[in-house]
Amino acid sequence: MKNLFDLTGKNAMIVGGAGGLGKLVAQAFAEHGANVCIASRTESKLQDACKELKELTGKEFKYYVMDAGNEEMVAAVAEQANKDYGHIDILVNSQGVNKKFPALEFPMDVFDTIMHDDVASILMTCKHFGKYMKEHGYGKIVNVTSVRGKIATKGPGNAAYCAAKGAVDMLTKQLASEFGPFGITVNAFGPNIMKTPMMTKVFEMRAAEAGVTVDEYLRQQGAGLPMRRMSDPEDCVGTALFLAAPASDFLTGNILYPDGGLTAIG
Repeated sequence: MKNLFDLTGKNAMIVGGAGGLGKLVAQAFAEHGANVCIASRTESKLQDACKELKELTGKEFKYYVMDAGNEEMVAAVAEQANKDYGHIDILVNSQGVNKKFPALEFPMDVFDTIMHDDVASILMTCKHFGKYMKEHGYGKIVNVTSVRGKIATKGPGNAAYCAAKGAVDMLTKQLASEFGPFGITVNAFGPNIMKTPMMTKVFEMRAAEAGVTVDEYLRQQGAGLPMRRMSDPEDCVGTALFLAAPASDFLTGNILYPDGGLTAIG
């Protein structure tokens, strides 16, 4: 019972680990004993992230340049990472994009891009890393989805994003069904909108439209939640750790929502 959240000896790959939530998850896993590597598209960001993570944890982090939407690259990185570490035990999929347009004006090429980057990329990483997990007889896959896979937004703009996250939820469940006999669990967690660097410009724009400061806008948005505040990325780290740790060994095919209660009232 003492080791429910101990990742000592486990090797984890965080896709999208160069910034935001992915980097925090990488830090938490390392602090709980895992050997952690990260993957993303931009090498300079990966280098900066590894340097920062080493300063925070005192541990070494390896990185791989990878476009998760390119199956050739995914297959190559899965092979190399499993060679470098012996086996990858934990895969976290924290990649994805969002572009907003009213549904009546949504460009179909943008829709296709979002579905590819947010859904197909997860199938590809699960497919290729999952093959090695099957050989090893053990694996934990954690997908990052969203509350928008469960409940729609009130205003326009998120037709593609909501559809993509709904697809990620069902993909998670189907992979759990298929991978379970191999000793692999597949779960996901769905955050609410979070205060990340990526969202800074969005918050600034919305605050300006409302004629308030950014801090006041965030306060107003959080006031409608049962927890009475907006979400920080740190609010999701514990959920990610739980889904990667022995504590969740008999949990698979589930979506958890560290969302301040939004899905309870939404």
